[in-house]
Amino acid sequence: MVSLYYLAAAMPGKILIVTYYWPPLAGSGVQRWLKFVKYLPDFGWKPYVCTPENPAFDLKDESLEKDVPTEAEVLRLPIWEPYHLFRRSRKDERGTTDLFFTGNKSFAGKIATFIRGNFLIPDPRIFWVAPASRFLEDFIHHEKISHLVTTGPPHSMHLIGLRLKKKIPTLQWIADFRDPWSEWHLLDELGVMRPVKKIHRHLERKVLLSADKVLTVTPHLADRFTELGNRSVVCITNGYDEEDLKSLSHKRSELFTIRHIGLLHDAWPFMEALKQVAEESESFRQSVKIEFIGAVHPGFRSRVEQEQTLSTFIRFLPYLPHETLAQVYAVTDVLLLVIPDVPLAKAYLPGKMFEYLAAKRPVIGLGPEDGDAADVLKQTGCGHMIEWKKVQGIKERILTYYSAWTNGQELATQGAPQFSRKNLTARLIEELGR
Repeated sequence: MVSLYYLAAAMPGKILIVTYYWPPLAGSGVQRWLKFVKYLPDFGWKPYVCTPENPAFDLKDESLEKDVPTEAEVLRLPIWEPYHLFRRSRKDERGTTDLFFTGNKSFAGKIATFIRGNFLIPDPRIFWVAPASRFLEDFIHHEKISHLVTTGPPHSMHLIGLRLKKKIPTLQWIADFRDPWSEWHLLDELGVMRPVKKIHRHLERKVLLSADKVLTVTPHLADRFTELGNRSVVCITNGYDEEDLKSLSHKRSELFTIRHIGLLHDAWPFMEALKQVAEESESFRQSVKIEFIGAVHPGFRSRVEQEQTLSTFIRFLPYLPHETLAQVYAVTDVLLLVIPDVPLAKAYLPGKMFEYLAAKRPVIGLGPEDGDAADVLKQTGCGHMIEWKKVQGIKERILTYYSAWTNGQELATQGAPQFSRKNLTARLIEELGR
């Protein structure tokens, strides 16, 4: 009787998004659904957002809050996370204690990693599932919400979706995967044991089979989830917001400038290529500037800073507010994109890549030449992907762009309007109506 009443009373055009990452938190996990929510009202949808009131995540960017539309209703529910039980004496370089770098070899660090990987399943946000589900069941009925989105990681958000779908069968549930789950390489970094991996696979399959629709962010990931769940999976990539870059006006920089923006674990092949070029050309050494903006693995940074040749023209800068990036892109000649060297590397399409495309500056990519990122660069003509270990190929690409810069040529690309956030929201609306 309850479900029949709900079906009759629900008003189309109301959608609830359950996400751990939301402003003022920063990082790529925030951007995807923040931008969808920003543009959903333009298509007649009223968004509601449920997010933790007190998340254990230290990377903040207050400027992102301006993108939350007035039509959106944001619900902030208290969350308890067990980090105080095994918080390390120092935070990791990502600005959060959620993921532990494998470089932490202390006894306490090993214990913390083991607990995180094998007892908190699927992740430390599991304790939010029950209270959030209880609250949202009543809220959905009261507001007559027709559609629910859960986005992970953290994949505990999908367990909220499982509970709500069971309680309200008529609710249209969309499970959105921004990263892999059971095949995520971080499970190995966290020392997850084989029986625990089976639990991850079981939970993942339940989500894949129970959701009315499954979304993910790259073609390769769509193929993997299709195989894991034996069902169709829709790919809607990340993108860029034209409004974020409307003030972008390129200027010729005084130095040939290459920048990497965002989280970086390692890019040593690129460093090797740079070192060779610098050692062979004094003019290059004196006219180049390389900047890494954002969180960088301390081991990589230390290795670079110990290299006398490299340290003279390489700088490491902290995370910058997103609203300032247009100014950074304006004085950048080439952008560096590094795909992690992990088993599912072909499936990586980092969120920052789409802003790179919108910035209309050529991209040097390190990663699989037959992966999703390589396909996008090839289709848009915005850059080149080079396998990680092909130092000579990286070197040649650097020299090509440097030569063009020294000859006064403008290093510009056409951009990729198909990846604008508003166009991608239109794609989402199509899927919601099917």
